[in-house]
Parts: sequence; C-alpha cells; structure tokens
Amino acid sequence: MKRTIGVMGSSGGDFDDATLAAAYEVGRQIAKHDCVLVTGACPGLPLQAARGAKAEGGLVVGISPGLSADEHMYKYGSPLQYHDVTIYTGSGLMGREIANIRSSDIVIILGGRSGTLGEFAIAYDEGKLIGILQGSGGIADLAPQIVESLHKDTGAHIVYQADPAQLVEATLDMFDFTHHRRPSCFHRPPRTLVESWD
Repeated sequence: MKRTIGVMGSSGGDFDDATLAAAYEVGRQIAKHDCVLVTGACPGLPLQAARGAKAEGGLVVGISPGLSADEHMYKYGSPLQYHDVTIYTGSGLMGREIANIRSSDIVIILGGRSGTLGEFAIAYDEGKLIGILQGSGGIADLAPQIVESLHKDTGAHIVYQADPAQLVEATLDMFDFTHHRRPSCFHRPPRTLVESWD
C-alpha cells in the first residue's frame, strides 16, 4: 500500500507568493515520492498542495465536510478540482478533521488557524508523525511553543523543516526507520488468523 500524507493548513486568509509556492512544492514532493496526498478538500494552502501533487501526476484524496458535491461546493465553498477522490463525510468542518488525521500516515502542517490547530491536536494526541513547514505562518510557526506547553508524551514525532523537499524527505525517512514501529501504524493479526490466510 502507498503511504498517505495529509496536508493540513490555512484554507483562507492572505498568503504571500512564497507560502503559496511552498505549499505547491510540498504537494509536488509528496507525489514525487509516490505517496497519496490527503487534504480536507478545502481552498487555500491544502489546495495549493493538491495542485502541486497533480502537476507531478500524483493521487489526491479530499475529505469533505459535506454530504454531497453540492453541499461541498455551495455550503462550504470548497473546490472539487485537483482531487481524484472526494469522500463526503457529512460530519461538518470539525468532524471531518478526525477522518483527515486518521486517513494519514504522516500529517504535514502548513500555516494554519483554529481548524489546523484542531487537526494538529488530534494528530499529536493520537501519536502521529507530524511534519511542520517552518516559516509558513500561523499554527506551524507556533508549534514548538504549543508542544512545549502540553507536557504530554503521546508518542508523536515532530519534524521541523523550512524547505518543502527536505520536510517530505525527512518525514518519510522517520516513518520508514522509526515511526512505523508504533502499534497504531501496523497491527499484526493473531497467528491463527495469519495461518488461515495461507
């Protein structure tokens, strides 16, 4: 199975050209490493990542807060383009965050406001491998202070990088050599069940 990398970040606000380019490059690097990009199917920085992944021929999955394409576009003002698969959860913006995180082997944070803070908190609490794009603003730049104030070891690993290519590379390396050992990442079925598959 291909690894899934979720990109969570600001869906609105003012973005400078450098931040938009960095989000695009994160998506491109995810596709270049033959991973599946997962987003909240929203505008802003996650959409830029989706554009980058599609430019590299990657597969993009969007987790929608809406019940349907109509609700996705007109109630939530979110795009359908640049996504190969859109999953309609009907769970709203906050409920959709859990599906985003649990569908991702690795979570990358770009910028971010209150919604991204929620996604970061879920990822951290569930012991995910988290990549932080330094210099992208918002929650991403506040992450070190947030983690320091939590005083809670959940098993989460955090990788900080300012360069999109180095961030994707470093998170994949950590997943392959360290983080994959976490029980939440791979479950070995009971021996009798394995034998029944043979």
